[in-house]
Amino acid sequence: MQIHHDGQFPEWEKCDIVIFGVQEDRASDSNIGAADAPNKIREELYRLFFHADNKIADLGNIYQGESISDTYKAVEDVIYEVIKKNKTVLFIGGSRDLGFAAYKAYSKLEQTVNVCSIDPRLNMGPYSSDISPNNFINHIILHEPNYLFNYSSIGYQTYLVPPTEVALMNDLFFDHIRLGEIQEDVKKAEPLMRYADLVTVNINSIRFSEVGLERTEASPNGFYGEEICQMMRYAGISDKVSCLGLFDYNPVFNESKFGAKLVAQMIWCFFEGVCQRKRDFPIGDKSNYKKYLVPILGTDHQINFLKSDKSDRWWIEVPYPPDKRIKFERHHMIPCSYEEYQKAAKGTVPDLWWKTYQKLR
Repeated sequence: MQIHHDGQFPEWEKCDIVIFGVQEDRASDSNIGAADAPNKIREELYRLFFHADNKIADLGNIYQGESISDTYKAVEDVIYEVIKKNKTVLFIGGSRDLGFAAYKAYSKLEQTVNVCSIDPRLNMGPYSSDISPNNFINHIILHEPNYLFNYSSIGYQTYLVPPTEVALMNDLFFDHIRLGEIQEDVKKAEPLMRYADLVTVNINSIRFSEVGLERTEASPNGFYGEEICQMMRYAGISDKVSCLGLFDYNPVFNESKFGAKLVAQMIWCFFEGVCQRKRDFPIGDKSNYKKYLVPILGTDHQINFLKSDKSDRWWIEVPYPPDKRIKFERHHMIPCSYEEYQKAAKGTVPDLWWKTYQKLR
C-alpha cells in the first residue's frame, strides 16, 4: 500500500485500487460531522492485515471546496481520472449526496452506467435545484445528458419509503429488493452487484446495534455486520464495479468507534473481493460458456442463459435492436442466479429479463 504522507504522493497509476476520502457534509443538516469520517475509518483500516496481492494507493482527502459544488467537481474529476485508467476506486464520505458527483464522473466518459445503492431509503425525494442526501438519485435520473441505464436499490425498508417512490421505481423498470428479502437470502444481492458500475453504501442501512450511531437516521432494523461485509465482497468480485462509495458514518455520534471498525472490515472485504475477480463477464467471445436455451411457452421465442466455467455464475441474454449495439453492448447480458434459470425452465419469464427487455426496446 502506498499512502499520501509527508508530501509523498502515491504512484497510483501503478496500483490496482485507489482510495480517497471526502471531507464534505454541508448538504446534510442532520449529519454534520460526517466530514471527519475518512480519517477515523483509516485509523481502524490500517490496523488490519491485508492478505491480497493487489497494490493499493491512498491519495488522502479532498477538503471542502468554497462551495459544495466545488467539492462535487473535485470528486467527479478524481474518479474520472482513476476509472479512465481502468482502476478500481473506493472513496469514503461525507454524506451520500456525493454519489451524484461519482455518477457525473461516468457521464464524462459518455457511457451508459448502472448504479446500485445499499440504503434503507430510495433517496428519490422531491426534486429541487439543491442536491441533498434524500434526493440525489432524482438528480441522477433527471441529469442531462442522461447515461443511467439501471438503478438498483438493496435493503430498503418499506416503512421509510413513500409509495410514490416505489411506484416510480416500477415505472422505470428499476430493481429494488426489501431488507427482509435480502436477509432471507443475502445471495440475492450478488447479481445486482455484478451488474453495477457504481455502488453506493449508506451506513444507516446497518442496524443501530451493529454500529452504535446515535443519530436521527439510526434504525433498530437493518443489516447485520456479516451481511453487509458479504455484500461488500460481492461488490469486490464483480468485474464491472469500478467505483464504490461509503457514506454517512459520523464519528461525532460514535464514541465507541464500533462503527469505524465495522466500516474498516467492510473495506477489507471489498479488497478481498477485488483480488478474487474472475474476469468472466461475457462480453465479446462467449465460446467458453455453457449455453442453455429455454423456450418461452406459447411463443416462438426462447431465453438464452450462459454459465461461466470459471465461476459457475449465470447470465441472461436479452435481445436488443441491432442499431443500438454500441449503446447497449455492456448491458444486455444480465447477471442472474441458478434459481432464475430454474424458474424459466418451469415456464416463468424472469423479472430481470422482462425489465431489461423494456429498457432495450
